[in-house]
Amino acid sequence: PESGLILALLCWAAGQVAAYPPWDFSWGARAEPHAWSWVEDHQSRAISSQRPVVVQCQEAQLVVTVHRDLFGTGRLVNVADLTLGPAACKHSSLNPAQNTVTFTAGLHECGSIVQITPDSLVYRTLLNYDPSPASNPLIIRSNPAVIPIECHYPRRENVSSSAVRPTWAPFSSTLSAEERLLFSLRLMNEDWTAERPFAGFQLGDVLNIQAEVATESHVPLRLFVDSCVAALSPGADSSPHYAIVDFNGCLVDGRSDDTSSAFVTPRPREDALRFRIDVFRFAGDTRNLIYITCHLKATPAERAPDPLNKACSFDRARNTWAPVEGSRDICSCCETGNCESPAFSRRLDPLDPWPSRRFRRHDANAKEAEADVVIGPVLLSRAAGAAGAEGERQEG
Repeated sequence: PESGLILALLCWAAGQVAAYPPWDFSWGARAEPHAWSWVEDHQSRAISSQRPVVVQCQEAQLVVTVHRDLFGTGRLVNVADLTLGPAACKHSSLNPAQNTVTFTAGLHECGSIVQITPDSLVYRTLLNYDPSPASNPLIIRSNPAVIPIECHYPRRENVSSSAVRPTWAPFSSTLSAEERLLFSLRLMNEDWTAERPFAGFQLGDVLNIQAEVATESHVPLRLFVDSCVAALSPGADSSPHYAIVDFNGCLVDGRSDDTSSAFVTPRPREDALRFRIDVFRFAGDTRNLIYITCHLKATPAERAPDPLNKACSFDRARNTWAPVEGSRDICSCCETGNCESPAFSRRLDPLDPWPSRRFRRHDANAKEAEADVVIGPVLLSRAAGAAGAEGERQEG
C-alpha cells in the first residue's frame, strides 16, 4: 500500500509549504493545487514573533517543526511532552541551538486520517502537547493542547486503489469488475453549502455530516449510513466508544432524551445522505476531541429500502421511528435492535464492542458495496457550551 501511495503522489506537483501560527484563524488560506497545511490552537495566547509550528507536506511524508516556545511566553516546553498523531509518535530530531523539535512521519503513519474527495486527498493528524505533572501534584501550571494539522494533495483519476483503502470499494451489481466507488464523509457548515473546519465546536453545537458515494459510471445508487461510532482515536475498535448510528441505519443517538440528532429529510441526492449530531465529548477526556468512524453502503437506487438498508431517525413528537424514505415498518427493528436475519445477526447490546468491518468485497449476487470511512478529529473549544455537561458521553 505504501508503494502504491508513493507512485500516486509522484504524479502530482511538488507540495508548496504553507504554515500558520497556532492562533491564526484564517481558515480559508489555501495553496491549492499544491499541498497546504494549517495548524490552530484554542488557547488564547499572544502570537509569538516566531512561527511556533511549521508543517511541510512532502510527497510521501509530512515534516512538523515545533519551536519549544510554543505559546510565545518564553517558557520552553518539555520535548517529551510533545507527540504526533493519535499514535503519539515521538520526535525524530532536535535542534538545541534553535530550540526546535522535528517530527517526520509517513502520510499514513502515527494514526493519521485520510479524507478523499473528488478533487483531493486530505491527510489529518494532530500535534499533542500533554504537559508532565508539576513537582507538586496539587497544582497545574499548564493545560494540554491539541494542534490539528492538515496536508492537501490534488487527486488524479489514476490514483492506485490500494493506496486509499478502505475508502474505495468495488461495486459488483451492474458495473464492470474495474469499477470503483468513492465513499466520503464531509463536515459541513450550517446551511450545507460548504465544508467547515474541524475545530471550534462547543457543547451545544451541532455537527452537520454529509455522506456521499461517487462513481464514474451513470448507474444510479442510493447511499446508506449503516453504522457510526465515536471514539477518542480512529477506527471502530477504539475504547471508549459511543454508538451514533447502529442496527443497519438507526440513528440511535437521537433516541436519547437530551439530543435532537437525526437524518435530514429529504436527501439532497440519492447518492448522498445528511445527518445532524449534537456535539458531545467523552467524560474525563482532556484533549476534547472525537473521531467518528462510519460504515457506508451503496445499493442500486431502484431497490426499495428495507430493514438492512435504511435511514431511520427517532421522531420524538410521535414517539416512534421514521425513515428518510420507505415505509415506517422498516424502522420497527430500531427499537428492538434486531434488524438482521438470524443467520447474520450481530450484537444487540449497545455496550458490546462495535464490530470491525473493514474493506469488504461482495460477489455478483450481493448487489452492494460498502466501506468504513473516518472523519476527524473534531475538536471542541475549552469554553463551556450552552449544553454544559449534558453533552458528555460515558459509553463504551
